[in-house]
Amino acid sequence: MIAKMSKYYFVVLASQREDFLARLQELGLVDVTTTGWEPQEEDRRLMSLIEKQREAAAALDKLKQKEGFVAGKPFASGAEAYDKYAAAQSEVNALNAEIARLLKQADEVRPWGEFDPQALDNLAKEGVELRFFSAYTNELAKHRDEWEEKYVIHEVAEQNGTTFFVVVSRPGDEVLLDAQELKAPRMTAAQATQKAEELEKEVRGWDGVFADAAASRDLIAAEADRLTEQLQFRQVAESGQSEAEGSLVVMEAWAEADRSAEVDRMLEAYPGMVYMKEDPQPEDDTPIKLKNNRFARLFEFIGDFYALPKYGTMDLTPYFAPFYMLFFGFCLADAGYGLVLALGGLFLLLKGPEGVVKTVGKLTILCGVATILFGFAVGSFFGIQLANIPAFVRFKDSFLDANNLFTFALAIGVVQILFAMVLKVIMTTRLYGFRYTLSTIGWILVILSGIGAMYLPDLGAEWFAVGTPAFYAVFGVGAFLMLFLNTPGKNPFINLGTGLWDTYNNVTGLLGDVLSYIRLFAIGLSGGILAQVFNSLALGLSPDIPVLREICIVLILLIGHGINLFMSTLSSFVHPMRLTFVEFYKNAGFEASMRPFKPFKKIVKQ
Repeated sequence: MIAKMSKYYFVVLASQREDFLARLQELGLVDVTTTGWEPQEEDRRLMSLIEKQREAAAALDKLKQKEGFVAGKPFASGAEAYDKYAAAQSEVNALNAEIARLLKQADEVRPWGEFDPQALDNLAKEGVELRFFSAYTNELAKHRDEWEEKYVIHEVAEQNGTTFFVVVSRPGDEVLLDAQELKAPRMTAAQATQKAEELEKEVRGWDGVFADAAASRDLIAAEADRLTEQLQFRQVAESGQSEAEGSLVVMEAWAEADRSAEVDRMLEAYPGMVYMKEDPQPEDDTPIKLKNNRFARLFEFIGDFYALPKYGTMDLTPYFAPFYMLFFGFCLADAGYGLVLALGGLFLLLKGPEGVVKTVGKLTILCGVATILFGFAVGSFFGIQLANIPAFVRFKDSFLDANNLFTFALAIGVVQILFAMVLKVIMTTRLYGFRYTLSTIGWILVILSGIGAMYLPDLGAEWFAVGTPAFYAVFGVGAFLMLFLNTPGKNPFINLGTGLWDTYNNVTGLLGDVLSYIRLFAIGLSGGILAQVFNSLALGLSPDIPVLREICIVLILLIGHGINLFMSTLSSFVHPMRLTFVEFYKNAGFEASMRPFKPFKKIVKQ
């Protein structure tokens, strides 16, 4: 559900603004509107510094996890720790770049062997210049006689079909050869390598600074939080509207209705404070906070990939959550894969840090359990068909086959779309009144009458077959509502043209929506087929040699099922999400909001 909000206007003396905001920040219950705030140069500097400090904290986390790493002594403050770390990292990056350049240079000059670079300068002073070239060996052999008639050529080395040679000439002479001229080397490969090794020692000399910075990792993270808090304060302080020639500041703010009494007490106790409190209006950009039970709260993680619901509408999270689990299990459709996911989710839940990781762990367990149940429903365990195992033979007729799955995919699509339309009726009634739902109710009746006429006679309800009075009554009421009452307040007969156009659009749209659910069947079927293929490959490609055969079977199964599990899990995560955001949200009349409720509060704990 969407938490109810209260809207505030604060009128405070400009001289009291900073003190008032400090009190508000300590309270930590109010979201102050900052729409239209533009960061200044100092704000952008803070943003950049905060981002760099968080990156440093993440890098130090990885450094501390390296085997054999020993942390040093922490610095006095997070600011000092970051400055020392950043300076050391900058120096090490420069050294590593120079080391890479020297090693590359060593590879380039290695063909020239050992020489004295100073000798090149001495020869130049004597009027002799050495020009360095490389050419394909076969090309050099083809032109050797021609080139040697014009120039003094000396071959130095040959590597991988390329010959390196020098041409002796006078300074300033033009040397025209169909070969690649190279830059004259200024150091030998040994000298370049030795220089690189010396720089590597310098790099290791910075290890102490990194060890101390790693010990100060929490201080750096706390410094980033302090600066974030400072930036938020600047943002809120600069967002108020000046009135009365700058002597007053007016601010718009929001608080949860069930905690607004705490805000009221703080405002009433503050000297010189004037405030107004009211309920949000439809045109307001009201911030959103969701309040769901423990089950639905896990699926807020899924909903966040799209958008939050608009204030005053309906939070669809509790309603799509069971469908998402079902769709995930449908797509993966293998009890063995579901068991792996459930165990992986349990590991994240037990070993992972608090926050998003544990939420993902719980969600993975739920989806894994749904996959296990659906896997047993279709009779698949790591691609093994349970119907072929003696212990499960008596359940052979109970397992769902491809025809059952295809029908079930379409059926669950119809059910979810109808459920979404019912939710739309409830939400529209709450927002605008019951008469604005008559067209949607008409469509629900038409769809239900068609489904009833198809299946109820087979269940003994002959009174609802096509052509019976009951069928005509339900279908007729639905058709009347959707054709003549689609726009409340207008003449019903004028609405007929709109209703006919809407009928065309809705029929094609609903048909496309229902057919979209075939993806559940297709993904589940393809994953199951791939699992069987890898099982067949493991048994068919393994050599008939004891021990080696078993090793090959295990390797093929691990690699094959690992690939299939990754691909199928990714599809099972994405496609149910697509069905939720496109088919379900659309038919439920979902309206999006991009503003979450973010109370202005302290980040750094004293």
